[in-house]
Amino acid sequence: MTKKVKRILKIVVGVIVFFTLPTLLLYGFVYFKYNEELPVGTQGEQADALAIKMLDALDYEAYKNTNYIEWTFKKRRHYQWQKDKNICSVFWKDYKVELDLKDYSASNAYIHSFKVQDEKADELIKKAIDFFNNDSFWLVAPYKVFDKDVERRLVKTNSGKDALLVTYTSGGSTPGDSYLWHLKDNGMPESFKMWVSILPIDGLEASWNNWTTTESNAKLPTFHKMLVFGLEIDHIIGRE
Repeated sequence: MTKKVKRILKIVVGVIVFFTLPTLLLYGFVYFKYNEELPVGTQGEQADALAIKMLDALDYEAYKNTNYIEWTFKKRRHYQWQKDKNICSVFWKDYKVELDLKDYSASNAYIHSFKVQDEKADELIKKAIDFFNNDSFWLVAPYKVFDKDVERRLVKTNSGKDALLVTYTSGGSTPGDSYLWHLKDNGMPESFKMWVSILPIDGLEASWNNWTTTESNAKLPTFHKMLVFGLEIDHIIGRE
């Protein structure tokens, strides 16, 4: 190997180390500071009662009677969800997918308003499903605590307060994920901790304390904070 080649390799390795080492150190710091085991909780009437208290604080009836919800997620994707009809139009970049949430095979995909078919349509529909599952969860997660195949457990925190551990055993894009809801005294959510497959660190916390009330009186979040990152939800419309 010539001196020139060795020098180039040395420079390349140096650049890789320069960019990756701080990232690894930061990950290590965050991991040891925030990573925690999934807490143990108790299923039963007390857990269900805490879940009902949260839904009452949110006015679940108003959300249930909200038949149309529109929002933009992180200024990247826009949704027009006809909740009563189980359909949602998903927009991002030059794409639009009309999702049939009861029968994904009945969905349609478009590029620049032109309908596409076959593999490209399948690819866009799959993306739209994953986008909807993720982005709608950040919008309406508290209202899903009594969905099918959802387990609820009462957890006592280190401060002695009651928290609600919710586990989704099936459905969605990442079944098996768990969330520990921390509530105010009146039952309103203020944050949750996450044990989810898409995150490398267990127990990261995200805020749920920036709410807006829609035309239909449904309460929906406008912003979540996780570590130093913000997750914005805007252009929210909710009506009966």
